[in-house]
Amino acid sequence: MRENTSDPQSTPSPLSRETLVVSAGRPAAEHDAPVNTPIHLSSTFHGSGPILASDRAYGRFTNPTWEEFESVIGRLEGTDLPALLYGSGMAAVSAVLEQVPVGSVIVMPEHTYLGTMALARQMQDRGISRLVEVPIEDTDAVIRTLTEQVRTLPQPAGPDVAAPYVLFWAESPTNPMMEVADLPVLLAAARGIGVRTAVDNTFATPMAQRPLEWGADYVVHSATKYLAGHSDVILGAVVTADPELRRQALAKRSLAGGIPGPFEAWLGLRGVRTLALRVRQATANAQVLAERLAAHPAIASVRYPGLPGDAGHERAAAQMDGFGSVLSATLHADAATTEAFVDAVRLWTPATSLGGVESLIERRRRHSTEAKTVSESLVRLAVGIEDVEDLWADLLQALDSVTR
Repeated sequence: MRENTSDPQSTPSPLSRETLVVSAGRPAAEHDAPVNTPIHLSSTFHGSGPILASDRAYGRFTNPTWEEFESVIGRLEGTDLPALLYGSGMAAVSAVLEQVPVGSVIVMPEHTYLGTMALARQMQDRGISRLVEVPIEDTDAVIRTLTEQVRTLPQPAGPDVAAPYVLFWAESPTNPMMEVADLPVLLAAARGIGVRTAVDNTFATPMAQRPLEWGADYVVHSATKYLAGHSDVILGAVVTADPELRRQALAKRSLAGGIPGPFEAWLGLRGVRTLALRVRQATANAQVLAERLAAHPAIASVRYPGLPGDAGHERAAAQMDGFGSVLSATLHADAATTEAFVDAVRLWTPATSLGGVESLIERRRRHSTEAKTVSESLVRLAVGIEDVEDLWADLLQALDSVTR
């Protein structure tokens, strides 16, 4: 898990990501300098004369606190280009989706995060783009769909109008069905036929997979989740290794203003320092819980790529450094009984979201916009860093309370 670039503030040898989360994005190591990046609360910056691209100039364009966190995220994803921070994960999603020209096609997994899917459908309703949903685990079907959509693209309306393109949006694992895409193959195939690509890497985090290494144009994070890691801040991030794509995204962010506050960015930077430890512990807990839930008579099925019998296991083992800490379990029960199970937990927190230190549980179909192919009795478990035996005991007592 070592990156190819070195940290100028540290040793000249390549650094592991476990070290980068701690050492990158720090102030210069000078006498009496602070160890941590301060919160820069300023809406504007000193300057006169023509504004250069390198100037901070105004608080909607950049902020020193953002810049340090952006540097860390970019390096974790394997690029020297800093990420771009946004005020939320959905603002980051919008920053990529809303750049598609009129007449473009967006290809997404059938089980894409509900907010992302809703935005793509709104764009279709407004006549901006078409949405095509694909079964992400069927690699041949996805490539076939991408190829067909490239062939159907209309010609640009004029010489000064941006040409439409196909954007392939991937999640792996998917939310909440935990399907695993063959990202190396899909991204290579998409690049070969001129399809632009974006991967939501929120579930896996850069500790487990780095889609830019396989040729993705964009990586998107809800930094609210694992990167910040404490359920106390809303943030998003977009990463690209292409300077021109980053320039375009930065120009759009500066104009549209989907920016974070300096304090939120500072919380995210503080949170990312423990990313490696949190992901490691939560992943270990998820493996144990998935195995035990899969053997419990009240559970109809479990989706977790760490299970040897899971449909995505071999693929995830080949392309991921760990299987993540989110799993889904479907009960032998109806919606009401499943909801009663969620309400019966005492240590787990019934709530949406994931990636914090605490374990969260949720019946996903309580969201009216969740895909109808998601079972009414499916629960998503976002595993935290608590003692795994305590987590298991709580699930057991909750299952017993609704099955006895």
